[in-house]
Amino acid sequence: MGMKTKIALGAVVGIAVIGALSANSGDGDGDTKSDSRTSASAGENAAGGTKGDGGAKADGAADAKPAEDKAAEKASQADRFKAFMQKNGTPNEKDAVAHVTKVQGADEQNDILDAADVYTDFTGGIMGEGTGPAKLIASAFADWKDSDNGLVTIYDADGEILGNGQF
Repeated sequence: MGMKTKIALGAVVGIAVIGALSANSGDGDGDTKSDSRTSASAGENAAGGTKGDGGAKADGAADAKPAEDKAAEKASQADRFKAFMQKNGTPNEKDAVAHVTKVQGADEQNDILDAADVYTDFTGGIMGEGTGPAKLIASAFADWKDSDNGLVTIYDADGEILGNGQF
């Protein structure tokens, strides 16, 4: 076999091994994983159904707290990011984060390779006025979320990259 054939064969085997490992990562037993998700959601539905049926409602505060949790879950990632910065950010960070329109990938973290995208209403791409605030937004995002190996990318209104940073 020639050298090129050996390299190609090695690459194919390597990709197959990586694919097999990534497909099976996190799966102890496929049946138990899906059953635990089903039972957890069934338990949540049963708990919600019990409260909604007019069962024992001895504590009004207990009903209000899950409603607040549900409201926090329904808020978009961008809204949660803005709320965090309004509470904890510097004035410059608050001004920069006010331009955020959408955040993607902030909730799905595995600390191996986390990537989040933050979209803003800035225009002009990397030569526009959003480049400076993009660094502030990336820094603020790092304050909001923490990862062992995360990268946040800031985009303008047209989808052009303004900047990025680690979080």
